[in-house]
Parts: sequence; structure tokens; C-alpha cells
Amino acid sequence: MYEFTVHRFLPINWFFPESEFVSGFILFQGGKITYAFLKILSWLICLLPFSLAVTLGRALAHFAWLFVSGRRKKLARENIQKCLGVDAQTAAEIAKASAINFGNIFIEVLRFPELKRTMKSHVKIVGLEHLQNYIASSNGRGGVIMTSHSDNWELMGGAFAQYGIPLVGVAKKQKSDGADKFINEFRTNIGMHITYHSGVREMYQLLDGGRFIGLIMDQDVGRHDGVIVKFFNRATNYVTGAASMSRFKGVPIFPAFMHRNPDGTHTLEVQPPLYVERTKDKRTDIWEMTQKLAALTEEHIRRYPREWFWLHDRWKSIRNEFSPEEIAELNRQLGLN
Repeated sequence: MYEFTVHRFLPINWFFPESEFVSGFILFQGGKITYAFLKILSWLICLLPFSLAVTLGRALAHFAWLFVSGRRKKLARENIQKCLGVDAQTAAEIAKASAINFGNIFIEVLRFPELKRTMKSHVKIVGLEHLQNYIASSNGRGGVIMTSHSDNWELMGGAFAQYGIPLVGVAKKQKSDGADKFINEFRTNIGMHITYHSGVREMYQLLDGGRFIGLIMDQDVGRHDGVIVKFFNRATNYVTGAASMSRFKGVPIFPAFMHRNPDGTHTLEVQPPLYVERTKDKRTDIWEMTQKLAALTEEHIRRYPREWFWLHDRWKSIRNEFSPEEIAELNRQLGLN
């Protein structure tokens, strides 16, 4: 998501992220064939015990891992080492675990019809009162929920909806019409409202109508579509959507992050609301909040590093769109060595 002045939004690509790894799950590209295949697969997966279904999903992910390019694996390992300061072997283990997590995501999305009945036992929300208290006193206004590509971000949307939070998912249209129809049908059936990333006016209306816009904030964008903040002690191009929307509409941001428990269930932690200061310096107001959100995201990733999407080329725009001299100056401004 970007500043409102350009009227564009970073999509919350809540499932089937555009990566060579996840594309391995999409076995057919014809729209009708893909939709029918995924519906049948979902029906079959829902018939299985949860533990067996997850085992199959992880096996599929292990198989797909074999086809991830060496370049992508190396990129993930190097970023993990730079960000977490671990040795090469540990970085390789984290990179693979992060990728295998997509097997869990895939299975849980396919089991949405079943999880709709059992969501509250599958996902526990800690800090739900922050949202409930705001709803009770907001005079019908909505807010922004900010999160990252950690654990199962797709399930997070369904959990909020089943707990009574009127969530809006900002979606990017899938390359396959069948996959797009399937995932948005499942999102809607579990209680979410879906809008495509071009629906700026609709988002304003939804906020005014008491809905919460869910934004995933941790993917790279082009040079002119974000601001430079400190993230893992590196100059990082970061999207400003949550801060921009909060300042523009005067609504709070609720940072929320989910992690997987040893028994396969999830804990979703909602933090107290944050408000963007509204001074005469709009750019600084937005930058300060974006830096704060980046720091909160980093804190969560450090706690659960195996659940973040390390295969994403997070620092691509910095590497490709900024000169070495510019990067050195950015590091100086951010107090980085």
C-alpha cells in the first residue's frame, strides 16, 4: 500500500503469493479446471483428520521445496544471516522451515469450510478487547489492522471475521481466474469482505461504515512507493499504507501478529491501538508511524523467524533502485553502520 496521493495500494496477497514456490501448488491454469480442482481438493481435505491433512500438506511443501531455484534459496539464507546473525546451517534450516510453512497454509485454506465451525478452538485471540473496546466507543467508525507475512496470514482474516470483527481483505487478482474465484469465495464464506486493491474510494466508505481494513505491510515496493526506514538494522523501503490511511481518516492502527502453537493451533496477538500524529509535517508523521510499525514487525519476526516469508526478495528495490552513494547516505541518516 502506498501514500494516498498516488491512489494505489499494495495488495494483501493473502494466499498464493506470486513466488515460484507457491506457484507449484497451482497445478492447472485453466480457470474452470483450476476452480473445480480446488473445490474437489478442499472437499477431500475436509474429510481427513486435521493431523493427517497437515502431514500431507507439509509433504507437498517438502516436494515443492526441491523445485525452488538455488538463487532463491541463497537469497533467503543470506537475508536470514544478515538479519538474525545466525550461522549458515541455521539460516538454511530457517529458510526451509519458512517455505514448508506454505504446506500448512495451503491445507488450512482448503479446510476453511471445516474451520468455520471450529475457528475459536483453532485460533485464540489475545488482546481482542482492544478491538472490542474501540468498536464500542468509535461511533461506528472502523480502523486498520496491520500485520505481516508470518504464520498463516490468510487464516488470520477468517479468525477475525469469526470472532465478530468486520474485516476487509484487500486482494490482488490471481493470475488464474479459477484460483481467484476459489480463494475469494472461501474468504467471503468465512465472513470476510473482499475488495481489490484499486478500490480506494470503497475503502474510505468501508472505514466510515465501521469495517477494519487488513493490511500486510512487509513486502518490498518500488523506490517511489514507500519510505526508507530501519528494518533489521538495514535501510528498507517500507510501504506507508497503514500510516497514510490512519492519518487521512483519523482512525487507529491495531498491530496484530499470529504464530503457530506446538499442537498446530494458533495464537493471534492484537496490540493496543496506535494513532498517527497529525502535525503540519505530513511526511514526518507518516514516516514516524511507519518506522514504529516496522519495528513491531521485526520484533515479531525475531520471536518466530521460521514463520516469516523469507523467500520474498525484501531488499530488491534498495539493491536495484538506489546507488551505493544513496544507500550510504540513507544508512547515515538512520544511524546505521
